[in-house]
Formats: sequence, structure tokens, C-alpha cells
Amino acid sequence: MPFLSSAHRQVIETITQIEQTPFFIYDLDALLAHLKPLTEQSVVKLWYAVKANPLSKILQTLDKAGFDFDVASSGELNQVLAQGVCPSRVLNTGPAKSKRQIQHFLSQGVRTFVAESHNQVAWLNQAAMDHDVQLRVLLRVQLRWPEGEKNPLGGDSLTPFGLGTAQWQSLDINTFSALDFVGLHIFQWGNMLSTQKLASLWSQMVPPLSQLADSLGFKLRILDLGGGLGIPYAKDECALAWPQLIDALATIKASSGVEELWMELGRFAVGECGHYINPVVEQKQNYGEQQLIVAGGINHILRPAVTNQAFPCTLLRESNAEQRNYLLHGPLCTALDHLGTHTLPSDINEYDWLVFSQCGAYGFTESMPYFLCHELPAEYVIEQGLVKCIRPSQMASEYLR
Repeated sequence: MPFLSSAHRQVIETITQIEQTPFFIYDLDALLAHLKPLTEQSVVKLWYAVKANPLSKILQTLDKAGFDFDVASSGELNQVLAQGVCPSRVLNTGPAKSKRQIQHFLSQGVRTFVAESHNQVAWLNQAAMDHDVQLRVLLRVQLRWPEGEKNPLGGDSLTPFGLGTAQWQSLDINTFSALDFVGLHIFQWGNMLSTQKLASLWSQMVPPLSQLADSLGFKLRILDLGGGLGIPYAKDECALAWPQLIDALATIKASSGVEELWMELGRFAVGECGHYINPVVEQKQNYGEQQLIVAGGINHILRPAVTNQAFPCTLLRESNAEQRNYLLHGPLCTALDHLGTHTLPSDINEYDWLVFSQCGAYGFTESMPYFLCHELPAEYVIEQGLVKCIRPSQMASEYLR
């Protein structure tokens, strides 16, 4: 399937008659259709990782589909609660849980937490006693293998996420009377596209996690595998098949003996529903390479610079011109502002628009929007067949003080 459908192309062409600067568009109808089969199973409880895209309309669609919400900051929590989500459906993850943040979460009614350190366990216990409540706690575990995947989540590299099994061994859970230790959390790999590889990694995790729970003296009722399910960013990549993943997860659940299996989906839930549309500034040749300078770069979509993997890109208008390779560069005064190498028609000019697809996750809110004081991109949605601007573009004079 092409990354840009003819229907989306038509909608985007209409918007470009109005907009002069880059913008995002998210198809909520397609998103809801994608989410429906994900929740029609009883193997795994699904949380939405809000970091992937916290736009209100996205959250409302996930809520409608039956997802609960994984939040990693007070800002994400406030955004989720503003959509009418009950705090009992919130899971607090993230490595930087300060005492102040923990107090805020408890004051808002959140009762389920992932602890990343001994300090966080103690702080959660004290806060729970202050509020006279009992909290459900999962300990985040960081496992390492000699030869493993390396990516932004860490893979086998040392990261701030959780502790190793040896470091958790000294925790005396009996000293934390306000905490109910219900499970363990493990999440180290991102954007995986192989069901077989995911199943292998999950299978390797079960024995050390089960042993840790036994040694700490609590029943492993919940195993949280985090996310990591990928989507294709290139035409030659195959998408994951949800039925096969469910079969693999059912095997993991049975072998671990847990009551509940959890996953926190971000990219896999929303990544394919969005496009980023970007006007061309100029085409030029330099040292034998063809270059395209575009109006928006890592100030709007940072992921290519972080992962060295570009979003798929196509020319908005139809063209029969010969194809050539282009190096794409954004408007920022740094060589980091590189959006990848793409094969595009040779007749591109300054009146054209490029469409970057698979941008429903890790798009605008992952970017560095204020560098060089460019415009913030508008955001549109397609909902029940209607196109609506949710947030208009902003000039620097509107957001700088």
C-alpha cells in the first residue's frame, strides 16, 4: 500500500490552497478503524503512550477505542484528564518522578505507578501515606544481553530507565506498607518490525523477571512489556501482523503465569494516521549532489536526526518527470537539520509541496520548534469525513515574550 492515498492527497491539496507554511493532518476515522481490532482480544491490556502524540483529538479517539493512558509528566496527565478520562485509567511511567510530581499525580487521583528506583519507591510510599491511600506499583527492570539491539530506547545500553535485577534485589518491600507491588515493567527496544524477534526478546525476559519477583517476595500478577511495536518507514519494510503478535503474547502470558499482561502502544497505535506537509523553498546542486531546501525541518519533525531514519516522502502533485535522489534539508542553521535522502521527480520547484507520511507519532511534540523563530505548524484532523483545523499556525511574535 502507498504511504499517501489518493483520498488524502486530495484533502491535502485543498488545504494547501489556504496554508502557506508547513502543517500536520491526522485521519481520525482511519485511526479509529485501525484501533478497533487491537482492543478486540482478551490477551493483553492496552495503554496509549501519550508521548507519541498528545493532541486532544488523538486522545479522544484512543479513549473512544477503549485504551487507557500511560503518562510520563504532569503536563501529559493534565492533558489526558482534560479529555474527561478517569484518573483510575492512568498509569504513571517515566524516569524523572520527583516528589512534587508524585504529589500532583496522587492529588489528581492516580493510583498506579511504575517505579524506576529505590528513591521513587520510598517517595511513592511516603506520598501514599500522606494521602492515606494504597498504590499499585510495578518495578521497572533493565536487562542487558551481550549482543542486542541498539536504538533510542537503549536496547542493551545503560539508560536511566529502571534498575537491573541485581540493583532491585536489596529492596525490602515489607517496609513500604502503603504500596502493593503487583508486577514488573520491562521496555528497552523501539520500532521493532519482526514478530519473531519480539517473541524471542519477550521469552528471554520472563525467567529473570519471574526470579526477581520471587526473590523480592511478591506474586508477579502483572507483566508490563511496554511498547516497541514498529511501523514501516520504507516501502520494502513489512508491517507487523496483529493476530500473530497476539498469538506470541498469549504464549508469553501463559509461560509467565501472570494474571495480566500490559502493553503501552504509541507509534503502533497512531503512527500511520498522520502526514506532515512541507513547502519546497528551492532546489540546488552542490558537489554533484541534488539538494532540496524545505520550509520545515527538525523544528517540526526531529525523528530523522535522532534515529537516522527518515519519514517516507512524496511530491504532492503528480509528475511524470525523471526521478532523482535528493538530500533534503530544513531551514535551521545546523547540519543536523537533515530530513533524509529521497527519490523524487526532477522537476520540483519552489511552488511545490512535499508530503511526509507515518507522522502520526513522534512528530511535532518531539521536535525543537523554537530554534530560529520559525512558524509553528498548523494541525488538522479528518473526523467523520470532515476536515478541521485544530490548531492554527503561529508566528514567532505570537509565542515569544
